[in-house]
Amino acid sequence: MKRFPIQLIALLVFLCQVGLAQEVPFENEVKRISAKYDSLGWRQGATVFTGSSTIRMWSTLEETFPEESLINTGFGGSKASDLERHLFPLVIKFEPSRVFIYEGDNDLWAGVEVSDILTRLDNIVTRIHLINPDIEIFLIGAKPSPSRWEKKASYQIFNQKLSEYCRAKEKVEFVDVWKALTTSDGSPRPELYIQDQLHLNQDGYVIWAGIFEEYLKN
Repeated sequence: MKRFPIQLIALLVFLCQVGLAQEVPFENEVKRISAKYDSLGWRQGATVFTGSSTIRMWSTLEETFPEESLINTGFGGSKASDLERHLFPLVIKFEPSRVFIYEGDNDLWAGVEVSDILTRLDNIVTRIHLINPDIEIFLIGAKPSPSRWEKKASYQIFNQKLSEYCRAKEKVEFVDVWKALTTSDGSPRPELYIQDQLHLNQDGYVIWAGIFEEYLKN
């Protein structure tokens, strides 16, 4: 019987271990979210809120809008590429009538180019509308977090480009959250954020509730 060199065997074992260690980002969290709603049940035509931790941490979302059928699948510190990867279990499987998406914040902070973020978001929009072109999609602009203020210009460029993209697409609308979270002179409002100055506190989410109420009433 042919014998394999010990070095080759060691290499194969190493590669197997590396493969097992490289899990798909957020896979376990996405499975937990999917299983949660499988257990609770959902209604076809509900409204899905998804995206990064700003959505995940909106713990009062359902009670803020008790008359709405809402599903919150916000996950981790995700980027647009992560949502694209997990789009079926987080959005498509629920057969929603409306989808609110908050992605781009973490992408920008990680140095992802605005054009690359928009490409990912366009892929997401396209896949959703391939399933049902009547689904209303709301792309939420990046918020003005004090801890990320050094990249203010990048965030504002992204918001402008995202707004332009939405205006050019059917059934896609831009949600501006920047203005409501800044002062009259355009400065961020630290009192609306928790200690990390990145995530909104309850006062911040009260402001968000006022913004999203207009979209949910339509």
